[in-house]
Amino acid sequence: MRCPEKLQEIISVFESLCEEERRENLVNYALGADKWQPTENETFDIEDVRKDEQCIDTVGIHLRIKKKRAQFRVTLGPNVQTLTRAMTSILCYGLDDCELDEILQLPPDFIEKIVGTPLITKRSKTIYYMFHRMKEALADYLQVNNK
Repeated sequence: MRCPEKLQEIISVFESLCEEERRENLVNYALGADKWQPTENETFDIEDVRKDEQCIDTVGIHLRIKKKRAQFRVTLGPNVQTLTRAMTSILCYGLDDCELDEILQLPPDFIEKIVGTPLITKRSKTIYYMFHRMKEALADYLQVNNK
């Protein structure tokens, strides 16, 4: 399955980078994660804020559906690690305004293309956490709305 266009653009950039450049770019994305926090007046169809065992701090997934397209906002506790912050920023941008089925059917193999094998080895599978939570919020939305 082909990735959404904005996500594919990110993947293409990361695939061309050496390991050091990849890490630098991930840090830059992590620094931009705050951009994806919900604002005070935003409303959402699903809000799932919790601390899971595999994450070091609380993470909130805020999902809004408009015309069968997803918009995510995310809150991250202060102890959430850099790689999780980076993936949050990448996913929020790359999946913004995508059709629900497009996200639900997207396999997680694109994550390794962004992060690279050495970081996956070091960070185990926790890098898949944000993508899993986003897909879970979409499934919850569909269940609540019987779609």
